[in-house]
Amino acid sequence: MLFPTLEFILFFGTVLALNTLVFDRAGWRKALLLLASYGFYAAWDPRFLGLMIAVSATAYLGGLAVTRPKLRKLTIWLSLIALLGLLGFFKYFNFFALSLQQLLESAGLGRDFVWLSVILPVGISFYIFQAISYIIDVDRDVVTARKNPVDIFLYISFFPQLVAGPIVRASVFLPQIDAPTLPTPIIRAEAVVLILTGLFKKMIVANYLAVGIVDPFYALPDGQNAVTAVAAFFAYGIQIYCDFSGYSDIAIGIALLLGYRFPTNFRQPYSASSLRAFWQRWHISLSTWIRDYVYIPLGGNQGHPRRQMGVLVGTMTLAGLWHGAGWNFLLWGFFHGVGLAYERRVGAAQGWRGVVLVTLFVFALWIPFRADSFGDLLQVFGAFTRLESFAPVDISAFGLSLIAVGFAMNYLPERGLLLAQTSLARLPTIVQALVLIVGVWTCFATAQEGMAPFIYFQF
Repeated sequence: MLFPTLEFILFFGTVLALNTLVFDRAGWRKALLLLASYGFYAAWDPRFLGLMIAVSATAYLGGLAVTRPKLRKLTIWLSLIALLGLLGFFKYFNFFALSLQQLLESAGLGRDFVWLSVILPVGISFYIFQAISYIIDVDRDVVTARKNPVDIFLYISFFPQLVAGPIVRASVFLPQIDAPTLPTPIIRAEAVVLILTGLFKKMIVANYLAVGIVDPFYALPDGQNAVTAVAAFFAYGIQIYCDFSGYSDIAIGIALLLGYRFPTNFRQPYSASSLRAFWQRWHISLSTWIRDYVYIPLGGNQGHPRRQMGVLVGTMTLAGLWHGAGWNFLLWGFFHGVGLAYERRVGAAQGWRGVVLVTLFVFALWIPFRADSFGDLLQVFGAFTRLESFAPVDISAFGLSLIAVGFAMNYLPERGLLLAQTSLARLPTIVQALVLIVGVWTCFATAQEGMAPFIYFQF
């Protein structure tokens, strides 16, 4: 069930109406949102609903057990093994099965392991990361273990951010379960602006760039030339930004209408003048999660400078492998780590020069992130050196204008969004609703037929 579909609009409209009716009755409200979240996830694939419930039960029981001194260490280790084991099985089983198949074929012992392929459950990384952070935060006394299982089950499964984040910490979400914020005119206005901005990013900018430039280019990289390579270079950087930040905008807006506030997940990432600043602005919920639960426990800034560099590179390499099992993702994470380590060693460029260098570096590393295989990656880099090609992508003025629009949205000042929200907040509720309806209709009317899944659904 994708956000920008009629199916989801009807689903969310029903949930919003019922949530308004039971807003002051905590038990009914929690039950409603939990059932709605399970229905939302089951619409993707009901076979994996039991998996999410098992993860929620592990988080709930782990949170209770970790408060007992005698069970603390055992609970943490068992919980991490169980949760990371599930994540590793679903994310990496196919990669190892394929690698084994290729190894046997090279030895003349060909075997077909297609029948062993495993389907990756949508959003598994995000709700497992929330389960892990809850147990660790209870152990660190950041949050208090909840005795009501509904609280934890709802925290793990809350549908607006279930499949692609933001990764919401228990310390942020659990207090809101007890006392959600009744949407005021300014909150409703903020939600409307976020939802419409997110829909425009996804349905217009990201989808058109994907269909018109990026997908055709990467489908046949050996048939491209330097012109199409440069166009795809910038197009994918804008596509993934608008696709993912668009999802976050919609998720945050939807949650606001239900009475819950999520943390900001993107803050003009392509305006960063250093890689460190980029990762403080891009997918902020994941960046801070990796910092708090991987980087710092591994040593962080402690110890010899060379050890610090090693921890930094290792952490980013793990972040790359989190995105998928493959050399492409490993290279993406490794070189981000190398870039961060180099920047820490010699310093970052300042001003507009730093912004240009960081943007080009990040965009260059989106190539291995997007390429389907290591062979395709080499073909893409080869395209930058070719003047002739046999099947170049047709680069239209419309596609180039969307790249410019995507860049402009990255630089859109927060004051402009606040002004739009303030202006909309002065209008009656019915007018706010009409603005949302007209905006959604306009996006649907101008978008291409059909809707591609959000990029981060695969992670």
